[in-house]
Amino acid sequence: MVIQQAVREKLAAAIKDLFALDLTAFAAEIPPRTELGDLAFPVAFELAKRLKAATGQKQNPRDIAAKLAEALRGMAGIVRVEIAGAGYLNLYFDRANYVLEAAREDEDAHPVYGGKLIVEHTSVNPNKAAHIGHLRNAILGDTVVRILRQAGETVEVQNYIDNTGVQVADVVVGFKHIEKLTLDEVKRIPKNANNHAATEAKPDYFDYLCWDLYAKVGQFYEEDKSRLAMRAATLHDIESGTGETYELADYVATRILHCHLDTMLRLGIKYDVMPRESDVLHLHIWDKAFALLKERGAIAFESEGRLAGCWVMRSADEPAKDEAESEHEADKVIVRSNGTVTYTGKDIAYHLWKLGQLDIDFGYKKFTTYPDGHMVWITTANRAENDATHPAFGNGAAYFNVIDIGQSYPQRYVKIGVTAILHDGRVERSAHLAYEKVALTPAAAKQLGQQLSEEDEKRGAVSMSGRKGLGVKADDLIEQLEANALSEVASRHPELDETEQKVTAHQIAIGALRYFLLKYSRNSIISFDFKEALSFDGETGPYIQYAVVRANSIFRKLEEAGIDSQKETVDERLPEILAKEDELWGLLYFALRMEDVIQSAANALEPAFVAKWAFQLAQQFNAFYNNDRNRILEEPDIARRDLLVIITGVVRRQLISALTALGIEAPERM
Repeated sequence: MVIQQAVREKLAAAIKDLFALDLTAFAAEIPPRTELGDLAFPVAFELAKRLKAATGQKQNPRDIAAKLAEALRGMAGIVRVEIAGAGYLNLYFDRANYVLEAAREDEDAHPVYGGKLIVEHTSVNPNKAAHIGHLRNAILGDTVVRILRQAGETVEVQNYIDNTGVQVADVVVGFKHIEKLTLDEVKRIPKNANNHAATEAKPDYFDYLCWDLYAKVGQFYEEDKSRLAMRAATLHDIESGTGETYELADYVATRILHCHLDTMLRLGIKYDVMPRESDVLHLHIWDKAFALLKERGAIAFESEGRLAGCWVMRSADEPAKDEAESEHEADKVIVRSNGTVTYTGKDIAYHLWKLGQLDIDFGYKKFTTYPDGHMVWITTANRAENDATHPAFGNGAAYFNVIDIGQSYPQRYVKIGVTAILHDGRVERSAHLAYEKVALTPAAAKQLGQQLSEEDEKRGAVSMSGRKGLGVKADDLIEQLEANALSEVASRHPELDETEQKVTAHQIAIGALRYFLLKYSRNSIISFDFKEALSFDGETGPYIQYAVVRANSIFRKLEEAGIDSQKETVDERLPEILAKEDELWGLLYFALRMEDVIQSAANALEPAFVAKWAFQLAQQFNAFYNNDRNRILEEPDIARRDLLVIITGVVRRQLISALTALGIEAPERM
């Protein structure tokens, strides 16, 4: 809110004037009870510490707070300033003025990071269908993007495609040596592979066929270890960038990538550009990074010991040798003894490119256009394919890459490697957004047709393994959620036609899935459950969506009754009403904290902050809605009715904005 920003600016000016200190970032707190004020600043305690450090003399925080209070008294929108406890500065707002401000649309956000931020997420190996674990990555990344944009930041969304790795090579081995298919024969595989009906949302199920084939290849190697030579030969052919094997790998990866984009679009997830690992290799981007790492002394060649022949990361930040270090020793290897580059090495090169440090760029070509007209681009090493109309990619002010928590140790060395080349705020701001795995409850696994062992039943969670073919495909999960939601919508609204029912069911299903995966902090292990996710009660997406539906219903009824819900002025009795009704004030004030919540989530890169706040706001609004004293159409006091309308409008606006940040739509009916 404007008033809070004005208070912060006034405080910062007073601190500089009274104490000759530049302090612009200081905490603000919401008192636990309204009688203690509407906003509290513990800034006097911080100032006391700084003043003692500067002068050597101890100062009483209450005395400091008293001086600051004088500077704030008389400010527009503030009716009272008090000193509480050992030195808290407590402010009481002019509630009527606050309501008038609340009735207006929010002001523009003010970016904190500045410059273009690059968020890399999803990055599913293009060798088979995406599964539920990939969904957590994509939904987290997409929501971080949405939150950063709501906070006023400029964001570029990247989806890194490992099209030259072992996983793609194994599927190629499967097509060539198990299925005995040529490239032309693979191209003729129908879109409804595995007898799965193609739909508008998912027009091609080639990724399902490759899911099964990938599991077969694992068994193929187990039966005869000498067949692993086929993998090595295939990898070599793929990395060469020419020949029939390379063309087959390129076709498979590209077609599956289209399947992945269709899957993610069902969740509202889009990308700007997709850098391919093959282009990192063929454009010698790694070679430039390798030269810089050697030049800066960030890596060293090992001539003896277990890592003899390897180039290894060296850093003053390297932890002391212990069991964990020994276990992850290979993670600091940048180039193996056979000359191949590790994922850590490739990531260092990729992140240096993101920050514009390699004086080289990809070529870019159009990959596909989303229904809203947004274009997603893909990199190319073939300069003849470069489309000169492409936007400027990379060269960011910071990067955030969403990768599971199991990759935390190698990601540590990626950061060390990037820091060795670039020493400034861009690297300090950059971060690995780690997240824990997703499992299924036994009930959810059974609903999706999984066969459970006694151990799974006892453990209460079913884990997945793509190499063994165990797991739940993302599209199967979405389709089951939509089917469950459709059954509920059809029973509640038989008057709707089938198309409307399906649209509503889709919105509820996606809202349920996204919220379930976002309400837990990133470092929480999740066991997904259909019944819990789709519940209209409790901490769920549908519960919050339903609060918006209720608010929409109120405004429809107001319109039908001919009551103006867009008044620009309020009754002069408003201060009197607000002074007596702390619950109404509390709801309105809580709703208007969203800007701070969004900023906190952007600073911490933690979507759970927004999810939790949205649920709490929906809870408070539902309590307001169910209170017989708040029947808007039946309220005889026009001034109080106007206040109830304003509060309902603000809550609806803020809930919709929060859901938008979470990537969730609010249905018309539920």
